Amino acid sequence: MNAIEIRNLTKNFGEKQALKGLNMTVPVGSIYGFIGENGSGKSTTEKIICGLIHPSGGEVKLFGRDYTDADVRAKIGVLIEDPGCFPNYSVWNNLMLQAANLCIPNPEQEIRKILQLVRMEGAAGNKYKNCSLGMKQRIGIAMALLGNPELLVLDEPINGLDADGMRIMREVLVDIAKKGSTILISSHILGELEKIATHYGIVRGGKMIAEMTAEELEASCRTFVALQAKDMRNSKGLLERKYSRVEEDESGYLRVYDAKTPEEIVTYLYENGILITEIKTAKIGLEEYYIDLMNQKGAK
Repeated sequence: MNAIEIRNLTKNFGEKQALKGLNMTVPVGSIYGFIGENGSGKSTTEKIICGLIHPSGGEVKLFGRDYTDADVRAKIGVLIEDPGCFPNYSVWNNLMLQAANLCIPNPEQEIRKILQLVRMEGAAGNKYKNCSLGMKQRIGIAMALLGNPELLVLDEPINGLDADGMRIMREVLVDIAKKGSTILISSHILGELEKIATHYGIVRGGKMIAEMTAEELEASCRTFVALQAKDMRNSKGLLERKYSRVEEDESGYLRVYDAKTPEEIVTYLYENGILITEIKTAKIGLEEYYIDLMNQKGAK
């Protein structure tokens, strides 16, 4: 069964068409990375899934049932934009208010369990307004987790966090998924998303242009040879004569994308009087795959 199935979803805001027949499949138990440029339709799709706005057309099913079904709506936890906490209330009291709103039995026990899951058990007495951005994001996830939702929809939960905050957030999301929840997460920080996602959906201009598993992404990412030489300028010129794509990356390596083996590059440059000081084989990551895909689609 799939947690989310969307077919031919459209959404119009006046004369502007935000979604143009979008399709999406999110398997149960997955961490689904939802990727796209600003204005591509990610937040609109998430808000429709959560019932915050209504679609203009198409079909949305959650766990095999229509997304408006009251029973299936009770299976969703949401963090879109901010958690809407009272700034002068403590973390604990904000969660207690949300638990009361959801009519959760034994709220104290539930809240203790969730605070431990999101690494916030030591900050229950802190006022919300005094919490760091990373803590506020985890509080938002804690709010969304009340009631044990089977589907968690998160809009940009790791943006703006420092390195330690992102590490903690990764651990929290992986733990949530291990406990049986499906997670739909959008983010612009693709390097972080790549560390946890099991599935990906890439949207552009209101349409889904690619869906794949993490394994399929790995298989699709091109291998390249990266090297450094004593004479980088002449090395680049020589390599460009023989290979169709040679680039210098941010780390100062020359990348050759269509070489069969590193050995052939070593031999070729040596025969032309250039010694290589370092050479390795690597693959492009999610961010570069995404940029390449965007460039390909933009050229069409």
